[in-house]
Amino acid sequence: MAITSATKHSSTLQADWYFDFNSPYAYLQLEQFDCLPSNLEIHLRPIVFGALLGHWEHKGPAEIPEKRKHTYRYSQFRAEQLGIPFRMPPAHPFNPMPMLRLAIAMNSEKALIQKIFRYIWQAGNSMTTAEDWQNLCAHLDIKNADELISQEEVKLQLRANTDRAIAQGVFGIPTFVVDGQLFWGEDATAMLLHHLAHPNWLESQEVQRISNLPVGIVRKI
Repeated sequence: MAITSATKHSSTLQADWYFDFNSPYAYLQLEQFDCLPSNLEIHLRPIVFGALLGHWEHKGPAEIPEKRKHTYRYSQFRAEQLGIPFRMPPAHPFNPMPMLRLAIAMNSEKALIQKIFRYIWQAGNSMTTAEDWQNLCAHLDIKNADELISQEEVKLQLRANTDRAIAQGVFGIPTFVVDGQLFWGEDATAMLLHHLAHPNWLESQEVQRISNLPVGIVRKI
Protein backbone atom coordinates (compact mmCIF):
# COMPACT_ATOMS: atom_id res chain seq x y z
CA MET A 1 0.00 0.00 0.00
CA ALA A 2 1.48 3.34 -1.03
CA ILE A 3 2.07 6.07 1.53
CA THR A 4 -0.01 9.21 1.17
CA SER A 5 1.50 12.68 1.24
CA ALA A 6 1.83 14.74 4.40
CA THR A 7 0.08 18.05 4.87
CA LYS A 8 2.03 20.61 2.89
CA HIS A 9 3.70 23.59 4.55
CA SER A 10 3.77 27.05 3.03
CA SER A 11 7.53 27.56 3.40
CA THR A 12 10.28 25.60 1.68
CA LEU A 13 11.90 22.87 3.76
CA GLN A 14 15.39 21.48 3.20
CA ALA A 15 16.30 17.80 3.31
CA ASP A 16 19.42 15.74 2.69
CA TRP A 17 18.84 12.25 1.32
CA TYR A 18 21.84 9.96 1.73
CA PHE A 19 22.04 6.79 -0.34
CA ASP A 20 24.25 4.13 -1.90
CA PHE A 21 23.24 2.16 -4.99
CA ASN A 22 23.82 -1.09 -3.08
CA SER A 23 20.66 -0.48 -1.08
CA PRO A 24 17.36 -1.94 -2.32
CA TYR A 25 15.61 0.17 0.30
CA ALA A 26 17.06 3.34 -1.22
CA TYR A 27 15.57 2.32 -4.56
CA LEU A 28 12.16 1.67 -2.97
CA GLN A 29 12.22 4.99 -1.11
CA LEU A 30 13.23 7.00 -4.16
CA GLU A 31 10.27 5.50 -6.01
CA GLN A 32 8.02 7.07 -3.35
CA PHE A 33 9.35 10.63 -3.60
CA ASP A 34 6.08 11.71 -5.23
CA CYS A 35 4.33 11.26 -1.89
CA LEU A 36 6.57 13.87 -0.25
CA PRO A 37 5.43 17.50 0.04
CA SER A 38 6.17 19.57 -3.06
CA ASN A 39 7.85 22.26 -0.94
CA LEU A 40 10.42 19.80 0.44
CA GLU A 41 13.67 20.62 -1.36
CA ILE A 42 15.63 17.37 -1.41
CA HIS A 43 19.39 17.28 -1.92
CA LEU A 44 20.35 13.81 -3.17
CA ARG A 45 23.74 12.93 -1.71
CA PRO A 46 25.55 9.77 -2.83
CA ILE A 47 27.75 8.34 -0.08
CA VAL A 48 29.91 5.26 0.51
CA PHE A 49 27.97 2.90 2.76
CA GLY A 50 31.14 0.95 3.54
CA ALA A 51 32.67 4.09 5.05
CA LEU A 52 29.69 4.39 7.42
CA LEU A 53 30.18 0.79 8.48
CA GLY A 54 33.85 1.46 9.11
CA HIS A 55 33.17 4.61 11.11
CA TRP A 56 30.51 3.05 13.36
CA GLU A 57 32.35 -0.29 13.50
CA HIS A 58 29.46 -2.53 12.58
CA LYS A 59 28.70 -5.07 9.87
CA GLY A 60 26.51 -4.50 6.86
CA PRO A 61 23.36 -6.60 6.34
CA ALA A 62 25.05 -8.70 3.64
CA GLU A 63 27.85 -9.65 6.07
CA ILE A 64 25.50 -11.54 8.40
CA PRO A 65 24.09 -14.58 6.57
CA GLU A 66 20.62 -14.65 8.10
CA LYS A 67 20.28 -10.86 8.00
CA ARG A 68 21.29 -10.95 4.34
CA LYS A 69 18.52 -13.43 3.60
CA HIS A 70 16.01 -11.39 5.60
CA THR A 71 17.03 -8.17 3.81
CA TYR A 72 16.39 -9.68 0.39
CA ARG A 73 13.09 -11.24 1.43
CA TYR A 74 11.86 -8.06 3.09
CA SER A 75 12.86 -5.97 0.07
CA GLN A 76 10.78 -8.24 -2.14
CA PHE A 77 7.90 -8.10 0.33
CA ARG A 78 7.98 -4.29 0.59
CA ALA A 79 8.10 -3.92 -3.19
CA GLU A 80 5.05 -6.16 -3.54
CA GLN A 81 3.20 -4.28 -0.79
CA LEU A 82 4.00 -0.92 -2.37
CA GLY A 83 3.31 -2.04 -5.92
CA ILE A 84 6.83 -1.09 -7.05
CA PRO A 85 8.51 -3.21 -9.77
CA PHE A 86 11.45 -5.03 -8.21
CA ARG A 87 14.00 -7.61 -9.25
CA MET A 88 17.21 -8.38 -7.35
CA PRO A 89 20.42 -8.26 -9.39
CA PRO A 90 22.06 -11.69 -9.83
CA ALA A 91 24.82 -10.93 -7.28
CA HIS A 92 24.86 -8.61 -4.28
CA PRO A 93 26.56 -6.62 -2.85
CA PHE A 94 28.60 -5.09 -5.65
CA ASN A 95 31.14 -2.28 -5.96
CA PRO A 96 29.04 0.93 -6.18
CA MET A 97 31.97 3.35 -6.48
CA PRO A 98 31.79 4.02 -10.25
CA MET A 99 28.04 4.66 -10.06
CA LEU A 100 28.34 6.93 -7.02
CA ARG A 101 31.03 8.98 -8.72
CA LEU A 102 29.04 9.14 -11.94
CA ALA A 103 26.02 10.45 -10.07
CA ILE A 104 28.15 13.21 -8.57
CA ALA A 105 29.78 14.00 -11.92
CA MET A 106 26.27 14.48 -13.31
CA ASN A 107 25.33 16.90 -10.49
CA SER A 108 23.39 14.27 -8.52
CA GLU A 109 20.40 14.74 -10.78
CA LYS A 110 17.37 12.77 -9.62
CA ALA A 111 16.47 11.55 -13.12
CA LEU A 112 19.89 10.00 -13.66
CA ILE A 113 20.06 8.53 -10.16
CA GLN A 114 16.62 6.99 -10.58
CA LYS A 115 17.62 5.57 -13.95
CA ILE A 116 20.64 3.87 -12.37
CA PHE A 117 18.56 2.50 -9.51
CA ARG A 118 15.93 1.15 -11.91
CA TYR A 119 18.59 -0.45 -14.11
CA ILE A 120 19.83 -2.42 -11.10
CA TRP A 121 16.77 -2.96 -8.91
CA GLN A 122 13.90 -2.90 -11.38
CA ALA A 123 15.49 -4.63 -14.38
CA GLY A 124 17.74 -6.79 -12.18
CA ASN A 125 20.94 -6.16 -14.12
CA SER A 126 24.32 -7.34 -12.88
CA MET A 127 26.87 -4.77 -11.68
CA THR A 128 29.85 -6.96 -10.85
CA THR A 129 32.11 -6.78 -13.91
CA ALA A 130 33.73 -4.16 -16.13
CA GLU A 131 31.38 -5.25 -18.90
CA ASP A 132 28.39 -4.64 -16.62
CA TRP A 133 29.65 -1.10 -16.03
CA GLN A 134 30.00 -0.48 -19.76
CA ASN A 135 26.48 -1.82 -20.32
CA LEU A 136 25.14 0.62 -17.74
CA CYS A 137 26.96 3.53 -19.37
CA ALA A 138 25.50 2.54 -22.74
CA HIS A 139 22.04 2.36 -21.16
CA LEU A 140 22.55 5.88 -19.77
CA ASP A 141 23.99 7.05 -23.12
CA ILE A 142 27.07 8.49 -21.39
CA LYS A 143 30.10 7.91 -23.58
CA ASN A 144 32.77 9.56 -21.41
CA ALA A 145 31.76 8.02 -18.08
CA ASP A 146 35.24 6.69 -17.27
CA GLU A 147 36.69 10.15 -17.78
CA LEU A 148 33.98 11.75 -15.66
CA ILE A 149 34.42 9.43 -12.67
CA SER A 150 38.22 9.81 -12.69
CA GLN A 151 38.06 13.55 -11.96
CA GLU A 152 39.66 14.40 -8.63
CA GLU A 153 36.91 16.85 -7.70
CA VAL A 154 34.32 14.10 -8.13
CA LYS A 155 36.22 11.78 -5.78
CA LEU A 156 36.61 14.59 -3.25
CA GLN A 157 32.89 15.41 -3.39
CA LEU A 158 31.94 11.80 -2.71
CA ARG A 159 34.25 11.83 0.29
CA ALA A 160 32.81 15.16 1.44
CA ASN A 161 29.26 13.79 1.16
CA THR A 162 30.23 10.78 3.25
CA ASP A 163 31.98 12.91 5.86
CA ARG A 164 28.95 15.20 6.00
CA ALA A 165 26.67 12.23 6.62
CA ILE A 166 28.88 10.93 9.42
CA ALA A 167 29.03 14.40 10.99
CA GLN A 168 25.22 14.47 11.00
CA GLY A 169 25.11 11.11 12.75
CA VAL A 170 23.98 9.05 9.76
CA PHE A 171 24.55 5.35 10.47
CA GLY A 172 22.68 3.62 7.65
CA ILE A 173 21.09 4.09 4.24
CA PRO A 174 18.85 5.44 2.99
CA THR A 175 18.57 8.29 5.47
CA PHE A 176 16.71 11.58 5.31
CA VAL A 177 18.02 14.42 7.45
CA VAL A 178 15.43 17.15 8.04
CA ASP A 179 15.67 19.84 10.71
CA GLY A 180 18.71 18.02 12.09
CA GLN A 181 16.61 14.88 12.65
CA LEU A 182 17.44 11.49 11.11
CA PHE A 183 14.86 9.28 9.41
CA TRP A 184 16.61 6.01 8.55
CA GLY A 185 15.28 3.42 6.17
CA GLU A 186 12.50 3.11 3.64
CA ASP A 187 10.15 2.05 6.40
CA ALA A 188 10.71 5.42 8.10
CA THR A 189 9.08 7.27 5.19
CA ALA A 190 5.79 7.41 7.08
CA MET A 191 7.58 8.78 10.15
CA LEU A 192 9.19 11.48 8.01
CA LEU A 193 5.80 12.45 6.60
CA HIS A 194 4.40 12.59 10.13
CA HIS A 195 7.25 14.87 11.19
CA LEU A 196 6.64 17.17 8.24
CA ALA A 197 2.93 17.38 9.07
CA HIS A 198 3.44 17.57 12.85
CA PRO A 199 6.91 19.11 13.46
CA ASN A 200 6.32 19.39 17.22
CA TRP A 201 5.86 15.63 17.63
CA LEU A 202 9.55 15.01 18.27
CA GLU A 203 9.41 17.59 21.05
CA SER A 204 6.57 15.82 22.85
CA GLN A 205 7.23 14.71 26.41
CA GLU A 206 7.24 10.98 25.72
CA VAL A 207 9.42 11.19 22.60
CA GLN A 208 11.89 13.34 24.48
CA ARG A 209 11.89 10.90 27.40
CA ILE A 210 12.67 7.85 25.28
CA SER A 211 15.23 9.79 23.22
CA ASN A 212 17.26 10.41 26.37
CA LEU A 213 16.99 7.13 28.24
CA PRO A 214 20.12 6.19 30.22
CA VAL A 215 22.18 3.18 29.10
CA GLY A 216 21.37 0.21 31.34
CA ILE A 217 24.31 -2.04 30.47
CA VAL A 218 27.30 -1.90 28.15
CA ARG A 219 28.30 -5.07 26.30
CA LYS A 220 31.92 -6.06 26.78
CA ILE A 221 33.70 -6.70 23.48
